[in-house]
Amino acid sequence: MRSSSCDRLQEALLQCHRRMPEGPARRSGCRHLNKALAECVVGEACPEEYEAVRSFCSSGGTSLKRKQCEEAQFSLSLCLSRHQRDFEQQQQP
Repeated sequence: MRSSSCDRLQEALLQCHRRMPEGPARRSGCRHLNKALAECVVGEACPEEYEAVRSFCSSGGTSLKRKQCEEAQFSLSLCLSRHQRDFEQQQQP
């Protein structure tokens, strides 16, 4: 499911964790890679829903845009839940 760009981000995050000692410095220093990897994986798993959230929730706006943002977030949550459920079912004997 993940693309090579997600694989590269995961490797970069692992390298960051290896280089930096555990604690606040690591959390701060690796935060951008952690966020980028999370966005990459979510974008790969649920591309349409992820783009809708990015579009509707990128800035403030009218009450309509806020409602669209909430709906997009809900759709993304459902999509991710479906993937989680499918994964869990695959893990069962």
